[in-house]
Amino acid sequence: MKVQKFSLSDASMERSPGQEADIFAGNLVDERHGGPVTIGYGRYSPNQVLEDTIAVDDTMIVLEGRLSVSSADGTVEAGPGDIVYMPKGNRVTIRSHEQGAVTAYVTYPHWRTAGGEGGQ
Repeated sequence: MKVQKFSLSDASMERSPGQEADIFAGNLVDERHGGPVTIGYGRYSPNQVLEDTIAVDDTMIVLEGRLSVSSADGTVEAGPGDIVYMPKGNRVTIRSHEQGAVTAYVTYPHWRTAGGEGGQ
């Protein structure tokens, strides 16, 4: 792989697999590109909920809007510039607030080959 720069406009957003909510993910690097991680962008419409057991170590950076992430350990709220780390095996509920949210994510290993629902 070579050094690359990505922007939100580079992502082809698709509904997060296995979800009915208006939550979309756009992988920019994944197993098809030969790197060890998946990176991409996520888009949450207002007041959406994603429930998932995290299949990979997942790091989400909030770029716009606000999200709440709940697990057995409690709830964290995140806004622009905040980073949320969700370790593999945790059951989480991610809720977007009234303005929705845009995120960037990095997972290790690739969420699609690990059977995960989708990047955030």
